Amino acid sequence: MIRPTFNVIAAALLLATAGPALSAANNDPDWPCIQRKVPELSFGQIWTGAELPASAKDWSQDRRISELVEELAARRLPIADAQQQIKEFAADLPADQMDDRLAKLVQGLFEHMDHERSEVMSGIGRYARNQLELAARLRKEASEVDAMRGKPDANVNEIAARTDRLTWETRIFEERVQSLTYVCEVPTLIEQRLYALAKTVNEILKEKQ
Repeated sequence: MIRPTFNVIAAALLLATAGPALSAANNDPDWPCIQRKVPELSFGQIWTGAELPASAKDWSQDRRISELVEELAARRLPIADAQQQIKEFAADLPADQMDDRLAKLVQGLFEHMDHERSEVMSGIGRYARNQLELAARLRKEASEVDAMRGKPDANVNEIAARTDRLTWETRIFEERVQSLTYVCEVPTLIEQRLYALAKTVNEILKEKQ
């Protein structure tokens, strides 16, 4: 059976790690994604309505608002269903409470989802650093195995065992690179969801005027 050589494995690792890094539109060495890194969102990016009252900051003290924020932020809930929940919530509000409680809902969604997005981005950075460390270890192992093959008294069984292990670990590494491609989309998905939910609230408030 043909065994992978150090050069083949090294090339695979180089392509797997260099591709995302070279495509990243920023200078953060820990950021492996093609998507530009924006550590935190600004409220103005997602809210185009009137300035929220100071009382909106107290959203977490409103139990129903807190529960609704958790429900709406969950990506397993289809966005259309989440928007419908907002409309139903607003429809049940007394007229004199609508502005205040919808303002709290928007503030809560922003703070909750921006925090969630930041945690995802931190996780991506850790994931990328682990991948770079793994790539370095695999390259070192591949070099050692390749050197063993050049020795006339090399242990054939040991070479076979280490090569098989290296091939398996390289495959896992490449699968993790592929997974990272999908994970890199999550911050953008959170941002898009947040904008859509905030837009729904703003539309309800405009209709009320």
